[in-house]
Amino acid sequence: MTMIKTAHPQKIIYPESDGKPMGETDAHITALIYLMNALRDHFRDNPQVYVAGNMFLYYEEGDPAAVVAPDVFVVKGVTKYKRRTYKMWEEKQAPAVIFELTSRSTRLDDLGSKRVVYEMLGVQEYYLFDPYGEYLEPRLWAYQLERNDDGYSEYLRIMGNTVYSPALDLNLFPDGDLLRLQTPKTGEKLLSDLEAQAARRAEAEARRAEAEARRAEAEARRAAEAEAAHLRAEPARLQAALDKK
Repeated sequence: MTMIKTAHPQKIIYPESDGKPMGETDAHITALIYLMNALRDHFRDNPQVYVAGNMFLYYEEGDPAAVVAPDVFVVKGVTKYKRRTYKMWEEKQAPAVIFELTSRSTRLDDLGSKRVVYEMLGVQEYYLFDPYGEYLEPRLWAYQLERNDDGYSEYLRIMGNTVYSPALDLNLFPDGDLLRLQTPKTGEKLLSDLEAQAARRAEAEARRAEAEARRAEAEARRAAEAEAAHLRAEPARLQAALDKK
C-alpha cells in the first residue's frame, strides 16, 4: 500500500517584537506614557474602547510584513482586554485615533509611509507631535479623515494650536513635553500619573487641614460655651457666698 503524505500549510507567525531595543528620549517616553495612561483612565468605564501603545498592528492577513507599530492608538467598538498584537482581520475594526511622537529617526515614516497606511486603513484621526519642537513646526500636526468631492476619504490637515478630536471628544494642545488632553466642556486637563498622585496628595492634605480647622473651631466653640456658662453662674455663686456670711 502506498502511503500518501498530506502537506500541511505552514503556520504564519506574526511576531510580537522585531527584536530591536526601543531607543527613545526621556521626553518621548514621558509623552507616550502620558497619552496612553491618560486615555486609559479617561475611558476606564467604557468596555468598548481599547487603548494600546508601541504594539504591532497587522493589517493584512497572511503578510507579517504588513505591520506598523503606532506609539499610541485608540480603537472604539472592540472589547477591552490585554492583547499581544493587534490583527485587524480578527478585530474587524481599525483604530479611530493614532498618535505618533516624531523624532529624527521616525519623522519621514511618520509623515510618509505611515500616514499613507493609516489613511488607507480608515484611521479617522492621525496626530503627530514633536516633543522637542525640532522637526515639526508647529509641534502638533493633526490629520482628520474627510470625504472628498470624488467620494474618497483622505486626510485633511487641521490647523491651530489647540485641536479638537471628535473621536475622543477631547482637546489636544502642546504643553511642555506633553501633548496635553483636555475635556472641552470643563477645560479640565487629563493628568499624568505623577500629576494625579500630586493632586490626590494635595486633596488629602486639604481634607486634613479642613478637618483640623473644624476640630479647632469646635474646641473654640466649646471653650466659649464653657466660659459663658461660667460667667452666667458667677452671680449665683457670689450671692450664695454672701448669704453664708
